Amino acid sequence: MKIDQVKINSYGKLKNKEIEFKDKINLIYGKNETGKSTLLRFIVNSFYGISKNKKGKEFSDYDSFLPWTGEDFSGKINYSLDNGEKYEVFRDFKKKNPKIFNEEKEDISKNFNIDKAKGNEFFYEQTNMDEDIFLSTIVSYQNEVRLEKGEQNFLVQKIANLVGTGEDNVSYRIAMDRITRKQRDEIGSEKSREKPINVLTREIENLEEQKEELQGYESLKYNIEENKNNLENEINKLEEQKNYISELKKLDEKEKINKEKINIKEKIYNENSEKIQNLKNNYKKITEENNQEKNKIIQKNNNLKNKKKKINKIYISILIIFIIINILQFLIIKNKIINIAILSIIPILIIAWLITNKIKNKKIKIEEKNNKKIIDEIKLKENNLNNEIQVLEKNNKKIIDEINTEKNNYNLKNNLEKEKIKNKFKNKIEENLFLDFNNLNKEFEKIQNDISHKKLELHSLELDRENIEPKLENLSKVEEQLVNNKEKMSTLENLNASINLAKEVLEKSYEKMKNIVTPKFTKNLSKNISVITNGKYKNVRVHDELGLIVELEDGSYVQASKLSIGTIDQLYLSLRLSMVDELSNEKMPIFLDESFAYFDNERLENILKYLSENFADRQIIIFTCTEREKNILMKLKVPFQFIEMEK
Repeated sequence: MKIDQVKINSYGKLKNKEIEFKDKINLIYGKNETGKSTLLRFIVNSFYGISKNKKGKEFSDYDSFLPWTGEDFSGKINYSLDNGEKYEVFRDFKKKNPKIFNEEKEDISKNFNIDKAKGNEFFYEQTNMDEDIFLSTIVSYQNEVRLEKGEQNFLVQKIANLVGTGEDNVSYRIAMDRITRKQRDEIGSEKSREKPINVLTREIENLEEQKEELQGYESLKYNIEENKNNLENEINKLEEQKNYISELKKLDEKEKINKEKINIKEKIYNENSEKIQNLKNNYKKITEENNQEKNKIIQKNNNLKNKKKKINKIYISILIIFIIINILQFLIIKNKIINIAILSIIPILIIAWLITNKIKNKKIKIEEKNNKKIIDEIKLKENNLNNEIQVLEKNNKKIIDEINTEKNNYNLKNNLEKEKIKNKFKNKIEENLFLDFNNLNKEFEKIQNDISHKKLELHSLELDRENIEPKLENLSKVEEQLVNNKEKMSTLENLNASINLAKEVLEKSYEKMKNIVTPKFTKNLSKNISVITNGKYKNVRVHDELGLIVELEDGSYVQASKLSIGTIDQLYLSLRLSMVDELSNEKMPIFLDESFAYFDNERLENILKYLSENFADRQIIIFTCTEREKNILMKLKVPFQFIEMEK
């Protein structure tokens, strides 16, 4: 991989800066404060983004390089991978994610994974190198090698860690000690007493005892619940029986009401029948009496008529007698006075007869009229009685028809209702409980008593359950606490197993590193340091106790911490250079920012010669504030691009 071009719109003190890089060595020259380190930081931030986290520094990178005057905080970088693919990355550093374009200027930003914390991870996917590895290997900042005398041990320790474990900030022994201490403090052992695993073990044993004691109440609760369920089922069955009998009682009540209605009608019928009979008897009696009365009237009329006839006979007889006398007198006596007297009497008799007859006729008419009125009243009375008898007989016929109809209809309806009730409760009650209507009240009362008794039993069971409920709640708490403690124990055991596994893996990895990886690195490191120091130091080893040791010309070994800062710088740089081919699938550029500040001219010439010969297949970018590198490269006739940074 190589960087082709950077274009900085505004980043820190750099504004409107465009730089093209060549293959192999690029020498970035400039006095202090010209922006060399800022340029290097721009390149790193273009690949990995800029952090607002201070990471122990006074200011974060974002705050350090944010333009003061509010310009556009952005820029772009063009680079090529080893397979020839070219990419362009534009970053607005105020935003988390960049815009990534391929050679055809197509936006391919979404083709890469986007991490919530780190943002777009395109560069890691392309190079398999994260920012920490990038900065700890192929990038060497000025402040990483400018160490005071008292900081040599720290630098040497980092070198020893990097060779021993692959990480410059990870010490095998420190890591193992910390893991063991963490295991002892956070878990405990058989010998410890107040450590988490021991305290937890005692708590679990205590909770198990409480659980065993409280589980007896759980069995009791189970029995209570079982009995309660049985009682509830029995009560439900009895309630069904009660409902069944209750409906039968309602039906019985309806039947009684209907029978009562029929009885009332029958009573009315009987009363009417009795009344009819009485009326008939009265009618007969009245008829007889009326007949007698009629006979009396007829007799009386006949008497009047007979009396009239008798009087008429008397008048006729007298008249006849007077006529005979007059005839005899006319024939015999021949007395005119007598004759005139007789003749005078005869009209008087006729007139008297007529008057008497008229009076009798009038009296007879009046009597007949009165008799007719009496007879009419008698007939009316008879007719009224007869009509009343007929009406009552008609009503009785209607009543008896209604009674018969109601009896027939009710019997049918009652039978249907009975069947309906039986079908309704067919699957709810036992067959032998399809009761006769005669014992309904007795059965209802018996079932009601049974229900009351069982409800009392149920209430007693519920009281028993309520009494043990607090204990069962305590059991739940104990079980919950026991589960939690067992989970904690499982977590501790898993953590303990994990720590043991980590210690085992760390130990195996350390042994593997020492036996496989470390020899390779120490071989490369020894080769590099021998070349850089013109054979002064040939072998570098990692000692378990002494750390990094260096073989002197006389064959003896000395701790690296006892060497000069310049030599330690050479060791550290040599170590970085020995690792660059192992860390990425790309031939990554090497960035050196004032990394040779403590190198004398001889060491500088050796390292530049070494770099030009051994890393001719990759891009090298050197940042310097002196012209020593330029002069030595020209002396060695090594081709390079010279880029001068101006204030």
